[in-house]
Amino acid sequence: MSTRLAPQPVDGEAVEHKPFWRVKRLGEMSPEEWESLCDGCGRCCLLKLQDEDTDRIAYVDVSCRLLDRASCQCSDYPNRRDHVPDCVRLTPQLVEEIGWLPPTCAYRLIDEGKDLPWWHPLVSGDRDTVHQAGVSVRDKVFCSETEIDEEGLMDRMVSWPARWPRGARRPP
Repeated sequence: MSTRLAPQPVDGEAVEHKPFWRVKRLGEMSPEEWESLCDGCGRCCLLKLQDEDTDRIAYVDVSCRLLDRASCQCSDYPNRRDHVPDCVRLTPQLVEEIGWLPPTCAYRLIDEGKDLPWWHPLVSGDRDTVHQAGVSVRDKVFCSETEIDEEGLMDRMVSWPARWPRGARRPP
């Protein structure tokens, strides 16, 4: 699968080779392009608490039961909704509507007209740079949702998923 568009000739000359995420809107992407935008950070797989009065969202350092905490990937992505019925299936429309996508999320960045950061696998060519940059949830998840009771979630609120990690904005 190619993640870049082929150069298109204009007046006999090749157009600058630009990656698909710089020339397409989210709704124009192929399924393969859409899926490749996920950097594998696992931040969206953290549980979130919503205040009933203000609708404010708070992250907790507790993950979905399907998250592999080492790889930060879903352990059963194709069938995730069979196991976790409320797992969110992102769409271009949903990206615009929900307010809890992390600021580092490629879907959010592209929707906001921003470019992908240096550590994103489509830019770096390496799936490990998301972990090296400290963006992923690797070594930051306290436990899975199956290992804690609902009352214990209140004690697990964290703010780091809603922020850019130090050093993640600039290449090392």
